[in-house]
This record gives sequence, structure tokens and C-alpha cells, in this order.
Amino acid sequence: MARHFEKGNPGRPKGAVNKTTALLKDAILVAAQRAGDKTGGDGIASYLEQQAVDNPGPFLALLGKVLPLQIAGDKDNPLAIEMIQRKIVDPTAS
Repeated sequence: MARHFEKGNPGRPKGAVNKTTALLKDAILVAAQRAGDKTGGDGIASYLEQQAVDNPGPFLALLGKVLPLQIAGDKDNPLAIEMIQRKIVDPTAS
């Protein structure tokens, strides 16, 4: 049994993944692979495609977590940022 709370025991090294967390992540990936295979698709990608259609809200939340937080363009071809604004106009107002 681990002795995490005894004096002088440093515990898990910094940056080390909790074994339970690693096992759970692996199990989730295996389950997604099998679900995609059962639908006649190509594993995880097929499963995620189906989830995007069936559960767009949670899927988009997941997508937001895996997209890069910073978007940078090439220094010779920088990204242009455009704003699209919708305005509701009352045709009876003058």
C-alpha cells in the first residue's frame, strides 16, 4: 500500500499522470474505437462523426478543448480578422 502521507515521502513526481486517470483515458479511447467499428465505420473517427450529428452541443464543447488556444498566421501572410455584424432593421421605423 502506498504511504503518501508519511513525513519525507515526496509522493508522485511532478508531471506524472495518475494511474487511474491514464487507465480511464485508455478505456475511453478503446470504447470509442469499438463503437466506431460496430457502426461499420473507421473506429474513433466514425464514432466522433456520429456524435457530432447526434449530440452537437457536447461535441462542440469537446472540439473547443482540442482546438489550439492561439491562432497565428505566417509572418509573410498574416491572418486577417474580419467582423460580421448583423443588425435588425425595423422597416416601419423612420
